[in-house]
Amino acid sequence: MHLDAVFLSRLQWAWVIAWHILLPAFTVGLASFIAVLEGLLFFTGREVWFRISGFWTRIFAVSFGMGVVSGIIMPFQFGTNWARFSDATANIISPMLAYEDLMAFFLEASFLGVLLFGRTLVPRWAHFFAALMVATGTLMSSFWILSANSWMQTPAGYAMVDGRFVPTDWLAIVFNPSFPYRLFHTVTGFYITTGFVVLGVGAYLFRTGRSAEEARLMVRMALNLLIVLVPLQIVLGDMHGLNTREYQPTKLAAIEGVYDTEKPDALALFGIPDDAAARLRYAVRIPHLGSLILTHSWDGAVRGLKEWPLADRPPVWPVFFGFRIMVGIGLLMLATVVAGWVLRLRDELFFTGWYLRLCQWTVPIGFIAVIAGWTTTEVGRQPWTVFGLLRTVDSVSPSLTGGDVLGSLLLYMAVYLLMFPTGIAFMFGMVRGGMQGEAQQRQAVEGLQAQAPVAAQPQPRPSGGGS
Repeated sequence: MHLDAVFLSRLQWAWVIAWHILLPAFTVGLASFIAVLEGLLFFTGREVWFRISGFWTRIFAVSFGMGVVSGIIMPFQFGTNWARFSDATANIISPMLAYEDLMAFFLEASFLGVLLFGRTLVPRWAHFFAALMVATGTLMSSFWILSANSWMQTPAGYAMVDGRFVPTDWLAIVFNPSFPYRLFHTVTGFYITTGFVVLGVGAYLFRTGRSAEEARLMVRMALNLLIVLVPLQIVLGDMHGLNTREYQPTKLAAIEGVYDTEKPDALALFGIPDDAAARLRYAVRIPHLGSLILTHSWDGAVRGLKEWPLADRPPVWPVFFGFRIMVGIGLLMLATVVAGWVLRLRDELFFTGWYLRLCQWTVPIGFIAVIAGWTTTEVGRQPWTVFGLLRTVDSVSPSLTGGDVLGSLLLYMAVYLLMFPTGIAFMFGMVRGGMQGEAQQRQAVEGLQAQAPVAAQPQPRPSGGGS
C-alpha cells in the first residue's frame, strides 16, 4: 500500500495543532481573567476574589502544563517533516518564533511560579503584578505566533534569493496585510471561549449548591464580557472577510462555495460542494446577500474558483462547512448571551433552571468554533504553505517516507488520547470540588499573618538576680 508522505505529514500537523490550539484558546483568556480577579482582590480586599482567583489559577496551571507538552512537539515537525519549508523560510519564521520564546514564553513561565506558589510568600501587590505578567506573556505569545502565521497567509517585506525568503522590511513582515485582522479576531475568539467556560462552570456550581456566592459573580462577570465581545466578534469577522477577499480570493470563494464568478452573488446558506464537477449541489441561496456581505454593495461581484487553475484551488468542503459551523456557533453564542441578559434584567437569571443548564452545555462551543475557524483559514490556504509562493507538496522533507510519518502519527495519537482526557478529567474534578481548597488556603494565610506579629515580639527576660 502506498503511503503519501505529504498527506500524512499534513494529517500529523493537523492532529497535533488541533489539540494544542484548544489550550491557548482557554489559557489566553483565563490568564487575563485571573489578572482581573487579582486586581479586584488587591484594590478591594474582598476575600471572595481570593477564592475565585485561587480556583481558576489551579485550573490554569493544569491547562498551561498540557499546553507546554503539546506545544513542544510542533517545532520538531519543522525539521522532521517540513525541512524544505524550514530551509526556505528560516530567515523570517525562525526569528519570529525566537521572539515568541524570549518575549512571551519566558515571561509567562517566570512569573507563573510566583502566581502559583507565591500567594502566601509575596506581598499582595507582587502577586497581582505576577498575574499581569503571565497575562501579558500569553498575549505576546499570541502576537508572534499569529504574526508568523499571517505572514504565511499574506507574505510581505521579503525578497527571494536563491529560492529562500530574505527579509527586507521587518515592519512589513510583522504587520503583514492580514495580521491585524487575524490577531484581533483570534484573540477575541479566545476570550469568548474562556468566557463561556467561566459562564458554564459558574452555572454548574450554583445549580449544585457549591460556592454559590462565587458562582453568582462568575456568571455575572462572564455575561458582562460576552455581551461586548460576541457582537464585536461579528464585526471583526466581517472585517477579516473583506481582507481575505482582497488578499486570498480563492479562500473566500471556497468559503462561499462559489465556482463561477457571480454578480450579484447569492449567499449560500447550505449546499454540498462537488470539486470534481466544480459546482455546489443542493444549494440554498439568498439572492444579493452574498454581494452585500462580501463586498458591502447590493450587486458586487465575487470571483469564482474557475478563474484559477485546478492546481491552485483549495479543497472546498472543509472550508465551506468549517466556516458555517463557526458562524452557526457564533449565532448560538449571541442568542445565549442575549437571553442571559434578558433574564438578568428581569431578576430571573438565577431562578431559571433551563438557562443555567444551557450555560453548562455551552462550555465546549467556543473550542468547537476555534477548531472550525482554524480549519477554514488553514485549509483555505492550500495548496500553499506560503500563499502563492511555496506549495505544500514542495515543502516536505525530501528523505521523508510515508512509513516514517505513519509511525510517528500513531505515536502522537496514542500520547494525546491519553494526555488530554486525563487532563480534562482532572480539571473536571477541580470544578466538582468547588472553592473548598481556596477556603483552606485562606485560613492558612490568616494563620501565618496572625503568627507573624507574635513571633516578632521580644521574648520576656527571665526574672532573677544578677541581670
